[in-house]
Amino acid sequence: MRRASGRGKVGAMDHTTAQGLLTARRAELVLELERADSDLDSARSAKTDGTDDDEHDPEGATTSAQWSHATGMRRSVLSQIDEVDLALARVRQGTYGTCTRCGRAIADGRLEARPAAALCIICARELSD
Repeated sequence: MRRASGRGKVGAMDHTTAQGLLTARRAELVLELERADSDLDSARSAKTDGTDDDEHDPEGATTSAQWSHATGMRRSVLSQIDEVDLALARVRQGTYGTCTRCGRAIADGRLEARPAAALCIICARELSD
């Protein structure tokens, strides 16, 4: 059902390559999560130790703005980690590179750009409209 892999053609990215890309991306995301957690800890400490006067500090962002940014980043990173984990599961199951919606092959170019992609470009566009 799949055509041979090649530039611009639809095919299955080598699963070893995919696993390497996904594992590396997951490690990057874990570091981002640790940074977001550190930012949350800093904002929490500033709020609880009474040293923050964020509403009157013309030099920087308010503690609440920092908190909001860090929690948003944390949610986003956790979601991306979930996507990567699901993609790694598809690699293990032998279904990586197959659209989870329509069953067609996901183009190698899409998988190279977004290794955790679960949808082919057609399904992704349909769902985003």
